Amino acid sequence: MFRHQGKNRTFIHNLRLATLLSLVAGIVNITGVLSIKILTTNVTGHFAFFAEEMIRNEFAAAITFLILTLFFLGGAFLSNFITETVSKTKPQFSHVIPIALEMTVLLVIAIFGIETNLSETEGKIIAFGMLLAMGIQNALVTKISQSTVRTTHLTGLFTDLGIELSQLFFYKKETEIKRLKANIYLRFSIIISFFSGCILGGYLYSYFQIKTLLLAVLILFTALVYDYVRLQYFVIRRKTFQH
Repeated sequence: MFRHQGKNRTFIHNLRLATLLSLVAGIVNITGVLSIKILTTNVTGHFAFFAEEMIRNEFAAAITFLILTLFFLGGAFLSNFITETVSKTKPQFSHVIPIALEMTVLLVIAIFGIETNLSETEGKIIAFGMLLAMGIQNALVTKISQSTVRTTHLTGLFTDLGIELSQLFFYKKETEIKRLKANIYLRFSIIISFFSGCILGGYLYSYFQIKTLLLAVLILFTALVYDYVRLQYFVIRRKTFQH
């Protein structure tokens, strides 16, 4: 799911990656909305709010929205920088550190952001952390899947889906139809997983508040363990057949 890249990567690898991490993004997104009233999985809206506050001469608020976008950017930069650095010496671990970093950020927020009446500063810190985590995740997934999968926002997904659905009326070759249907299935899977994460996270938030993020951490940890166990299984299997 994480280790395969380039020609070794299949549709199933992308599907597993997309569904699991889109679920995480949905959980983080709804938790951010309910706890601090801020979208934490994309930056499009923050640019609009930034422009609005600038027009109103509310420069302090405008700077806050600008910083939110910069934390997402910083997460993406950090994720790819770590991946590229680690891949030169230990490529099998190039995905582990970014995901571990994302898990750590979400875990810290879940543990230390438990107050029901957060101050404005505390709310901003939590928002910065969530956007950092989602920047890390989005960059990692984009790189691993070679831009096939993005899990933290749906605008591009709905655009691609609309284009591919329309192409079904024009593409006639069997190979083209097969590729289109696979892409459409992948887009729908990401959208459904994201919505499922939002619904599940929203339901759990009524009981656990910001600790709902612990579920996102658990999913990420499970994905890492699954990938490791699967790798060890194939290593042992290969050695067994060689002997």
